[in-house]
Amino acid sequence: MDWPGWPQQDAARYRAAGYWTGDTFGGLLAGWARRYGPRTALVDGPRRWTYAELDAEVGRLCAGLRRIGVKPGDRVVLQLPNGAAFVCLWFALQRLGAVPVHAMPAHRRAEITHLVELSGAAAYVIPDVHARFDYRELAAGLPVERVVVVGDPGPYGFTAYDELAGAAPETGAGPANASGLALLLLSGGTTGLPKLIPRTHDDYAYNARASAEVCGLTAESAYLAILPIAFNFTWACPGVLGTFFAGGKVVIAPNPSPVTAFELIERERVTITAINPPLVPYWLEEHAAAKPDLSSLRLLQVGSARLADDLAWRVGPALGVRLQQVYGMAEGLLNYTRDEDPDEIVCTTQGRPLSPADEIRVVDEHDRPVPDGETGELLTRGPYTLRGYYRAAEHNATAFTPDGFYRTGDLVRRLPSGHLNVVGRVKDQINRGGEKIAATEVEGHLLAYPGVKGAALAGMPDPEWGERPVAFLVCEGDAPSVKEIAGFLRDRGLAPYKFPERIEAVAAFPLTPVGKIDKKALVAGLHP
Repeated sequence: MDWPGWPQQDAARYRAAGYWTGDTFGGLLAGWARRYGPRTALVDGPRRWTYAELDAEVGRLCAGLRRIGVKPGDRVVLQLPNGAAFVCLWFALQRLGAVPVHAMPAHRRAEITHLVELSGAAAYVIPDVHARFDYRELAAGLPVERVVVVGDPGPYGFTAYDELAGAAPETGAGPANASGLALLLLSGGTTGLPKLIPRTHDDYAYNARASAEVCGLTAESAYLAILPIAFNFTWACPGVLGTFFAGGKVVIAPNPSPVTAFELIERERVTITAINPPLVPYWLEEHAAAKPDLSSLRLLQVGSARLADDLAWRVGPALGVRLQQVYGMAEGLLNYTRDEDPDEIVCTTQGRPLSPADEIRVVDEHDRPVPDGETGELLTRGPYTLRGYYRAAEHNATAFTPDGFYRTGDLVRRLPSGHLNVVGRVKDQINRGGEKIAATEVEGHLLAYPGVKGAALAGMPDPEWGERPVAFLVCEGDAPSVKEIAGFLRDRGLAPYKFPERIEAVAAFPLTPVGKIDKKALVAGLHP
């Protein structure tokens, strides 16, 4: 087997408890079509699909994929921007029994070649041109047999997406093995090529269904997909899949601009959406200037990175919405603040585990448990957390404990209530002469400085101290000086050894292909 599944006794326990229901995504879509048929399922620009129409569209695409030679069990790399095509093709692959591999639009030849080879992909799906990049030229040099293009296939002999949808629809639920591989997600590491995360129908359906329940989704809910649709956060936390479980409406934003988001929230009466911390200041700024009607928006999720406490406290009063902090990973474990949590918890923690079956350990460097309130590495296992990466036996030997707990690499503090404070990453620390500086902690303070819209703290190599902390800031107007920042941080009670010793103003942060700040690129661009 290319990846270790759950031990038999754990799988039996999760089924007995009702976490795993034996449903496959092909069957789930067919069931939603029967249950919610005439309700609006999907909105992309001027186009709208009911659940019945989405099911029929998926059936036609499934037949088209089979016609061009995609078979059950084939891996298919999906590299598409936000749009209905991603949704329709994803479910068509599920109905066929093929396995979508979620790639990001920002990936280029190195990453895509790696994903194609690691997954053994039989097909690759791309747009023609997106963000001024021609994906057809990339695809032409890849070792993959079939390429499907959403748009103009060009002179390469590729298959046009529109040609697939012309076939007579296939109906039914597709393959019936709910414990089999349903999709491959990408690891969110900030360095190196991504690893592949195997998710089954059983565990991923629970991931989305339970998230929808925690977030209070109903058939009247409308979810706006702003962040990349292939992100686990956007797709299933509760995201697109969770909304479908509830019979709600998914609205796709073509770009992450607050202007676009606010227009769609007003037009479609959106009730829930998800953004990341770097977008929060832009939302606050645009809202103050434009005064959009956000009266329908019940819940604003913020996740994918640590939201600074100062920003968190501003969200509710400024936007008139309920904030929900979300902390999780494509590997599994999800944490949410709840609607009943007091503001202090919502604004200063990153939530508590989704499932009663989530098992949590917070440990020191010797795997010894630390008391609540002390910082340690988070280890976890549960009914939707992987037990091993795909085709990565050597890495799995160190990424998991002998009893199956996943080593997240995240540094957290656990409160007696079970809520978690995310402190940083085990490897996102700056070692200044033996004193360890958690970058995430300092970044939260820097974001509270007036006019600072983005902050990243990184270690600059130094022959005397090993590393020195450098703050990269996106600012309105001139950047503050080292002295000004030191005085500000001193007033906030931060230890002096954590103060940045250099300030670098940047217009924007370079990002890794999975959308995280590329600190290696920032440091590489420094001049002595």
